[in-house]
Amino acid sequence: MILLRMSYLCTQILNKSMTFNDLGLRSQVVKAVTDMGFEQPTPIQLEAIPHLLKSKSDFVGLAQTGTGKTAAFGLPLVNRITESRKYPTGLIICPTRELCLQIAKDLQNYSKYEKSVTVEAVYGGADIQRQIKNIRNGVSIIVATPGRLVDLIKRKAIQLNEVEVVVLDEADEMLNMGFKEDLDFILSATPEEKSTWLFSATMPKEVARIGKTYMTDPLEVSIGNKNEGNANIDHIYFSVKERDRYAALKRLIDFNPKIFGLVFCRTRRETQQVAEKLGKEGYSAEALHGDLSQAQRDRVMNLFRSRSIQLLVATDVAARGIDVDDITHVINYNLPDEVENYTHRSGRTARAGNTGESLVLINTREKYKINQIEKIIGSKFTQAEIPGPEAICAIQLESMINKVKATKVNEEEIAPFIPHILADLEELSKEEVIKKFVSAEFNRFLDYYKKAGDLNAKASDRGGDDRGGDDRGADRGRDRGRSRDRGRTDENKQRFFVSLGDKDGLNPGGLLRVICDATGLKSDTIGRIDIMPAFSFFDADKSDAEKILAQVNGADFEGKSMNIEKTQEKSKGGGGRGRGGSRGGSRSGGDRRSGGRSGGGSRSGGRSSGGSSRRR
Repeated sequence: MILLRMSYLCTQILNKSMTFNDLGLRSQVVKAVTDMGFEQPTPIQLEAIPHLLKSKSDFVGLAQTGTGKTAAFGLPLVNRITESRKYPTGLIICPTRELCLQIAKDLQNYSKYEKSVTVEAVYGGADIQRQIKNIRNGVSIIVATPGRLVDLIKRKAIQLNEVEVVVLDEADEMLNMGFKEDLDFILSATPEEKSTWLFSATMPKEVARIGKTYMTDPLEVSIGNKNEGNANIDHIYFSVKERDRYAALKRLIDFNPKIFGLVFCRTRRETQQVAEKLGKEGYSAEALHGDLSQAQRDRVMNLFRSRSIQLLVATDVAARGIDVDDITHVINYNLPDEVENYTHRSGRTARAGNTGESLVLINTREKYKINQIEKIIGSKFTQAEIPGPEAICAIQLESMINKVKATKVNEEEIAPFIPHILADLEELSKEEVIKKFVSAEFNRFLDYYKKAGDLNAKASDRGGDDRGGDDRGADRGRDRGRSRDRGRTDENKQRFFVSLGDKDGLNPGGLLRVICDATGLKSDTIGRIDIMPAFSFFDADKSDAEKILAQVNGADFEGKSMNIEKTQEKSKGGGGRGRGGSRGGSRSGGDRRSGGRSGGGSRSGGRSSGGSSRRR
């Protein structure tokens, strides 16, 4: 394999402001690119386009996400098509529907002045009969996801025997998604005499194996080092307790009022949950994952591209193909299972020469993953602390004031109301008016953070943090040997039975979160929590009892339904508490059954971040 890195000549060319007109493209193609607002080629385009225009050899292009790889292969492909054909000349294979649609759109823009070039996007979730009809009408370039393309080949609805160029875009991700067999099948259906162009952000062993199997002496262009990250991205990580992950996310968002970014989660379910929580608390966020229909995905992406929403909460797979230049932040709510995927995530920011930040939340046992990623991307992370309430309130207040100062006043529309407004405010001084207007907007925000504490995990917090619930779980074993608060009762508290316990992964923090998230109650309204092996108990204010029964009963905890019932006091002396309701005294409550143990002891304090509080 011939290896070519970013050359000295390329650097000199950049310094001389080389344009697309200098690369050898036809004038119609250059005009279309100019219409799109592009003037100077990126490094990967400078290295790839001249070679692909002149040579029929195979090619491997390695560059970070967002560096213009689509134009690097799309422009030479469009440039070589000079006449209409019945069967496709070019075949581009990519991992996801979003990327498929984005590439097809770009190719249509590149071929704006080329009447002989037709492009068809072929992907799952769309009408296959319409796709077949369009293909049979004749198409120059097909952009396809592997699964749908295999389906079309097996139906004999597509002929690939005249394909001259096969492009494998995001090859690493296609292999990560399990498309190896599909790729083998597709490539075996194409002519042996063809050019294969492989583009990828990373070069794992599996991608190198494709090169050895299906390519002959390819030229490899690597912009930077293999798998290296974008130098314009600041990589920052924050260490938090697992229970505080969501609260920490909200603080990072609040600390960046102008954020326009992506939040990455591992699973579809977590993606949906995080997006819904953010939406309920007043944040401008939507979810993007594989369980959404194509129409839903299109709606969400249109909202994001138009900046109608600030945050897109997405899985790794769903986010492939997001081609938005102005993303300011990527927040890794969780690190990806495959650390190589971090390059793809972080590459969604700092596109088109911009700068950006990739923020990572880790618990106290995940530091080793940061070290692994640093080796892969060739960059160091900065460790930072989750901002405190004072810093967040200060920056939010400054943002609000700047927004007020920048507000355009429609003098003509507001003029009729001014006399009445001035009369109403006549008794107030200028300073009082300012204070009241600021307070009217800002008081709820101040209240939200009033009792919030420090969310940064310390080295001493490691114990028990790996369970993903609450550091109070680390104390559960010690507390079971105590009889703290035994015999004390509160006339204003109601005791509840919970159908889940320690064996279900429930701990005091997890139970507290479910209750507060479902009801909107604050954590300090919940009293003692006892976690037993198979079930649990907690105390709450009697005034909230019906609300808790109505909204917590049946709630989901890690895929299990949480059923709760009121218990019935057996003794004011605290000897035992039987479960009331339909199960009457069928078995003893927590104290007798546990042989005098207290499952979790008393809760010490509430959640620091106000996770159960309602945002502004």
